Amino acid sequence: MADVPELDMTDLALLRDPSAAYVRAADGSPVARLTGPGFAFWVVLRHAEGRAVLADPRLRTDEASYQRPDVPAGCLPYMTTMSELNGAEHARLRRLVAPAFTPRQAERFRPRVERIVDALLDELPGHRSDDGPGDGTVDLLAHFARPLPMEVICELTGIPAADRPRWRAWGADVAAGHGAAFAEAIPGILEGAKAAVARARAEPGDDLISELARVQEEDGDRLSETELVTMVWQLVLAGQTPTNLIANSVAALHEHPDQLAALRADPALMPGAVEELMRWCGPQLLTIPRFTTEDVEIGGVTVPKGEPVTVAIPAANRDPRVFADPGRFDVRRDAAGQLGFAHGPHFCAGASLARVQTAVALGSLLRRFPGLALAGPPQRVPDPGTARLLSLPVTLGAAG
Repeated sequence: MADVPELDMTDLALLRDPSAAYVRAADGSPVARLTGPGFAFWVVLRHAEGRAVLADPRLRTDEASYQRPDVPAGCLPYMTTMSELNGAEHARLRRLVAPAFTPRQAERFRPRVERIVDALLDELPGHRSDDGPGDGTVDLLAHFARPLPMEVICELTGIPAADRPRWRAWGADVAAGHGAAFAEAIPGILEGAKAAVARARAEPGDDLISELARVQEEDGDRLSETELVTMVWQLVLAGQTPTNLIANSVAALHEHPDQLAALRADPALMPGAVEELMRWCGPQLLTIPRFTTEDVEIGGVTVPKGEPVTVAIPAANRDPRVFADPGRFDVRRDAAGQLGFAHGPHFCAGASLARVQTAVALGSLLRRFPGLALAGPPQRVPDPGTARLLSLPVTLGAAG
């Protein structure tokens, strides 16, 4: 224990730039202790050890891995998502949902994502505020990155158009991640999800819920009504990844004008650029905690049974043992192997959809507004677990 460094989650330097703090710690040790008021985690700082932890069946997620919101009793059956399950339970659900989340399926949904993105971009000029310089500013987080994933979820789950403004508001509440508004949004989301599942059962359509409802194993196993509703809830939670990734990406590209210019000049770079953006500024800084089911050696350190373990994704994603010149942002880099979508059994099921959504959003934004510029430094939330912005004021310039 004496050789294991300690990181204080309340330290101002860590809160201001958690990625840099985790990367610095990785220079000296593959493992550290991450402490805060009343708790402590083991945090894995290097790529090889992080991949091993995320694939190790001796480390398991459970309900203690998540902050459970205070919801009515009727909502509780839908709160246990696939992310909390392990072993055979998790493998069963993964098999049943996997056909709906393949890269091919994500590409099939691309035209519908493009229509949603175009509609949001049509609305952007109407959100201009005269408080900023030039032709006014728009908060790209509030009016584009945040509503986009919920609009996509509504489209892919067959939510009627009349209900979508309400879902967009719920999405904003869920994006906050905690508090009364977050908990109060959940019953409405679940009721809407139940109605969507009922519609998909009665009249299957070309949507994700209908696809999930059609999947049936050779032995007759299929997702139950409760499991289908829970999947909608998990999609809503997971929707915060593209929200923050898109906002972080716009900021990163404008902070690296040479990379922005390269991407504008060659849109074919976009798929690889999304992977590099996930490596460079992916929103999840720490993986969901896993608990050791026995004593486990990680990076030469014995972690006792029952201890929470997380992986510092920015440190793993800037590990010089895996990525050449890892402190350089390069949209031409082959960033395969980055851990932004995790690894192992709990690799993000919706990763392909998130990639398509991010690529469409960034590509369309750059084409539509070639003069887009930051209106000031991005306002970052001091959060050691999630890289996210409070707002992203931009000037749009002339539309292309």
